[in-house]
Amino acid sequence: MIENDFLSTEEEIKLREEVKDFVRSVDPELLRKMDRNEIDYPFEFLHEAAKRNLLGLRFPEEYGGRGMTWSAEMVAMEEIGVLGMGLGCSYAMPSIVGEAIYRFGQEWQKEEFLKPVIKGEKLSAEGLTEPRGGSDFFGTTTKAEKKGKVWVLNGMKRFIAGGKVADFYLIYARTDPNAPGHKALTAFIVERDMGVEVEELYNLLGFRGMGTARIVFKDLEVPDEYRVGEVNGARVIFNRMMVPERLTSAAGAVGTARAALEVAIKYSTKRKAFGTQIRNFQGVNFKVAECMAKLDAARALVYTAARAADAADSGMPVDPRRVVSEAKYFATEVGWEVVNEAMQIMGGIGYTQVYPIERLLRDMRLAPIWTGSNEIMKLLIQHETYKMIGEAKKDRDIEKDAMDWYKEWEKVYE
Repeated sequence: MIENDFLSTEEEIKLREEVKDFVRSVDPELLRKMDRNEIDYPFEFLHEAAKRNLLGLRFPEEYGGRGMTWSAEMVAMEEIGVLGMGLGCSYAMPSIVGEAIYRFGQEWQKEEFLKPVIKGEKLSAEGLTEPRGGSDFFGTTTKAEKKGKVWVLNGMKRFIAGGKVADFYLIYARTDPNAPGHKALTAFIVERDMGVEVEELYNLLGFRGMGTARIVFKDLEVPDEYRVGEVNGARVIFNRMMVPERLTSAAGAVGTARAALEVAIKYSTKRKAFGTQIRNFQGVNFKVAECMAKLDAARALVYTAARAADAADSGMPVDPRRVVSEAKYFATEVGWEVVNEAMQIMGGIGYTQVYPIERLLRDMRLAPIWTGSNEIMKLLIQHETYKMIGEAKKDRDIEKDAMDWYKEWEKVYE
């Protein structure tokens, strides 16, 4: 156990132990079945999490949640991440899709979709990525045309986790062909039995057993009451959904990397070479030290971002987007590096299926790509940083600390 509980409240520490107990109960054979693509979705995992009231922790009790904080959810997400990215995604999806429904949905939608998701009675999925692109979200080409009291959807979404078996999907579609993307999209709840077609199941490097699919809409009719939020107003929904999407990705990556490092550390105390345990070699124990420092830094940033989201929800004038993007970028980069170093410590045996690190490595490769690639995270971070620097501040004018600060004639910018 190499997490830092001094960053957590007493309530969060208790929650961590509760989630650890759940994680210990997960049958290893489920992970093996997933990796062999023998199942379409880890339903038994989801149902057990729901039975223990561990899904949708942030949502109010009236909808089946516990009314907890973003910070608490990230504690739980880190522990779930120990199981890998697939089960981590399954656990996070009620929080991600649920955020859109809870914040922007009608009351009947919360009763019909949010509650059953938190109870594990319905499976949700989100439709963001299209074959033409993923990061260019506002370039969405799936269209929805209003005809009377229904919207007619045409288009497709791909790389949809749970796409094969989900009961419903949160879908973004272009509803104004003439407006720029950020003013042209609308969100809809689309039930699978409305006519969603599954046309492709993907063979993935990792993240298996999740029914990841391409789904297609051909003149699919969605009643207007299934619309979420305002017409052409999906930008605010998308931006809000990105908070749980990117936070859970970050926290899950910390858990997955931690699991790999723990396996490697234990191995280093048993494996001997040149007459001594390999943990005694600087080439090994310095890797452990570096990985621990980076994991601690990543975890602290994830929890800082979660607290920023909590502050924003409490009404404080805080915009968590920059720090959430930082957490997603940094934690997933660190996660990828740590899993690789764990495999390096293990040596050749780490490259086999005798230990789980090769699976964790295949899973972790997805982390810097999904929920907004890390290149997009950097774009967001720099944008928010320049905006922040450009705002009026009461900070010290540091430029005047230079010896020749007054020589304006030397400050040539063009």
